[in-house]
Amino acid sequence: MGSAKVTDWQGRHVTVAGLGVSGVPAAKVLHARGAVVTVVNDGDDERARAQAAELEALGITVRLGDGATLPEGTELIVTAPGWKPDKPLFTAARAAGVPVWGDVELAWRLRGPDAAPWLAVTGTNGKTTTVQMLASILKAAGLRTAAVGNIGVSLLDAVLGDEEYDVLAVELSSYQLHWAPSLRAHSAAVLNLAPDHLDWHGSMEAYAADKGRIYEGNRVACVYNVADKLTEELVRQADVEEGCRAIGFTLGTPGPSQLGVVDGILVDRAFVENRRQNAQELAEVSDVNPPAPHNIANALAAAALARAFGVPATAVRDGLRNFTPDAHRIAHVADVDGVAYIDDSKATNTHAAEASLASYESIVWIAGGLAKGATFDELVAKSAKRLRGVVLIGADRALIRDALARHAPEVPVVDLDRTDTGAMLAAVQEARRLAVAGDTVLLAPACASMDMFANYNKRGDAFAQAVRELGA
Repeated sequence: MGSAKVTDWQGRHVTVAGLGVSGVPAAKVLHARGAVVTVVNDGDDERARAQAAELEALGITVRLGDGATLPEGTELIVTAPGWKPDKPLFTAARAAGVPVWGDVELAWRLRGPDAAPWLAVTGTNGKTTTVQMLASILKAAGLRTAAVGNIGVSLLDAVLGDEEYDVLAVELSSYQLHWAPSLRAHSAAVLNLAPDHLDWHGSMEAYAADKGRIYEGNRVACVYNVADKLTEELVRQADVEEGCRAIGFTLGTPGPSQLGVVDGILVDRAFVENRRQNAQELAEVSDVNPPAPHNIANALAAAALARAFGVPATAVRDGLRNFTPDAHRIAHVADVDGVAYIDDSKATNTHAAEASLASYESIVWIAGGLAKGATFDELVAKSAKRLRGVVLIGADRALIRDALARHAPEVPVVDLDRTDTGAMLAAVQEARRLAVAGDTVLLAPACASMDMFANYNKRGDAFAQAVRELGA
């Protein structure tokens, strides 16, 4: 089933793997186009049964509690991005020569002939913020756009909806890229690469290779992080269209074909006449909210993609000024007795926590939760000199405590052995005891939240509430 056009779905037997955010719309879209759709799902809970009833009412077959068996006659599988490549369903599909697409691949194939080009972003950390910044810059240039993809807005909805776009700002996860073989973006960026989701991909090499798929077939620019050699290597390996350029972003002074920072100004030496001699001022560092180093890097990556699309420098400045970051991303909660309290609950892995810790000079760090197989030695060794004290919470806090004993033995550590609802207030009170005026109390857990909280949002809300109680 090669480059299936919108017209030739009639009578095709398609299996949709997984209900959920992407599976239900995919099943509906394919059914509406005349495909014979069967949905398979591992779970058989109340939510799955409600979704199944909705689809069955349309005439779609749904098999709950069996996501392993390949339905007879299947010509194509469309999978939810989270399903691991080693699942029995996909093993059976490979043996039968049945292709597997993700929802991103389906959306890409269903685009019309005059569809909006995609500016695509991936990376271990910073994807959502960068895509939102990019959309803000594109809007400031007067373009019709939306931030879509892994950000929560379905690409299928964006591609097939009534709204007409000039260009889409697309966030893509490594899972989505794995299942999107024919995706060809106008321009794309890999922000950074650090070990993450290795249980899903099997190895760092496989994870990096899936991230690198975002550069395949780029037309104008492959944007990479000068400080992260892995991202540049992925550009070298990519098969791009003739004339596509490698564009670096750096927190230092940019060379030709790079964007960077000079004396507090974001400058472009890539999309200017005579880039050996000239640079274009884009914005001031103070236009970036918040102006933490890793967020300035996000802004430069967003600016590079926007400039690749021909956006003027003034739109970069205006778009960055108009941008407000999502909650729980280096959010300043309050100052209490001269101490700043910062909520970066979104820092759910070591790479994100490292960027957060690098943003402040003297820190009382609140950390811990579910480690997801991570190790903490490198993080602690790099950040030790900034730590005034540490308060540990959560199931895997001992892993961080041991790393602190090895690499920062002089830093005082409070180990909170409790997971009840009052634990965060206790953590904030302990942090206040350790902090002095001029310090930053930073919630950057370097871990997932599900041992104590429903999600990182709830964890951040609990922190903010605890800080407000201190202030009161």
